[in-house]
Amino acid sequence: MSLPSALLALLVLIAAAILLLRAARRRPVLEHSGSTTGVYKPAVSSSRADTTGFMVALGEAMIDAGDPVTDVATTLERVAHRSGIPDAEVVVFATALIVSLPGTGPVSTAVASAGARGLRLDQIDDVFDVVDDALTTDIAPEVATDRLHTIRRAPPPWGIAARIAGYIVMSVGLSLILGASLPEIALAALLGAIVGALQLTGDGPTSTYRTVLPLVCAFGVSTTVFLLARTGWDVGVFAPLIAPLVGFLPGALLTTGVLELATGQMISGAGRLAAGTMRLVLLAVGIVAAAQLVGVPTRSVTDVATQPLGPWAPWIGVAVFGIGVVVHRCARPRATPWILLVLYVAYAGQVLGGLFLGGVLSAFTGAVLMTPVAMLVARHRSGPTTLVSFLPAFWLLVPGALGLVGVAKYIGDERVYGAASLITAGETMVAIALGVLIGSSLGAAITGPRTRSRREDDHLLAVDAADE
Repeated sequence: MSLPSALLALLVLIAAAILLLRAARRRPVLEHSGSTTGVYKPAVSSSRADTTGFMVALGEAMIDAGDPVTDVATTLERVAHRSGIPDAEVVVFATALIVSLPGTGPVSTAVASAGARGLRLDQIDDVFDVVDDALTTDIAPEVATDRLHTIRRAPPPWGIAARIAGYIVMSVGLSLILGASLPEIALAALLGAIVGALQLTGDGPTSTYRTVLPLVCAFGVSTTVFLLARTGWDVGVFAPLIAPLVGFLPGALLTTGVLELATGQMISGAGRLAAGTMRLVLLAVGIVAAAQLVGVPTRSVTDVATQPLGPWAPWIGVAVFGIGVVVHRCARPRATPWILLVLYVAYAGQVLGGLFLGGVLSAFTGAVLMTPVAMLVARHRSGPTTLVSFLPAFWLLVPGALGLVGVAKYIGDERVYGAASLITAGETMVAIALGVLIGSSLGAAITGPRTRSRREDDHLLAVDAADE
């Protein structure tokens, strides 16, 4: 790790702290002790069937957004309590949820599958706007349910061509972060255009096409890169191999699985780990098959470049990657500076953690720092919800890339090295999960409970002002 990168990382963290302090001064956060029960006005009277339907639709949307099941269950219980049903039973898994509302008459119970279709970043923001309204206003359940259905049907704000371009920019940004040379960046951009176009086509999230797409893309990208490597062209294979496949890397999925296991959600956590591992296996099989087809040794996937463009290139790559995420995943334009802020804090923490604590704990440091920052950003009037700024930072830490290399090695000819890489990937995921847990505690100490939204803070400010 170069001294300029470490100094720049320290400057980034100082600048981020100053920016957040200025934002906090513009809009103070109230201190509250104990429960806020009784502060909110009671919700409008609705049938239990309508309330049950809304809670199921909301829980399904939150799961599709990638929220951990613990947060989903807590939010749904608060919605039920606000609706005058404190004894509601909520069971949430990564792929399903059950809501049961007891009453004087028949019990209202609903079951729904979830997690099959991920949401865009703009949809995630809109879903959590509905959460805010459900916790702070007298919105009717049937109206909120209609809003959730409208959010799901909403077309993306960017067209297909723009979103493909966004994926190309993501690939270029990650190539810079991985230390690619100019030819490698160009190759990653070209392959990223093809993979990005394939990702935006298909006939549904559960179709056979979607299932085999990681395998097909990994095979096509690897074959191209390995064939070019055989021609004698001076190009490494790590950056152009990993960067175009960034959209398939299950870093957030794997880390969320570890996080859920750490919080006692054994079924959901184990399921996410299994799904993420299977995604890695599909990618690794495609890489190994391509290597065997063209005769390139599997060990070539670990030929990492050594910053040929200088120590400043990764810092530029963070901004490029963030802009690509905003366009490809369709974040609200006003969320762009906040997403970049969290990305830079995560990367700066990773750089400093790598300098003082080593490779595995570098991800831990990045996670500890980025989590409270994302929570603080969500409290700002123009800031996106925590998940919107949080997920791109998850992808930046790229624990999935380590696992991809490890699985490819293990399936190929270097089982000892591959097993060591898999262990390192596992340690990295656990480190990130622990970092998120500690960061959440720090964020809660600064901003209040994690589940309270900026709109709830606005509502509490208004109530206190009225009392005065």
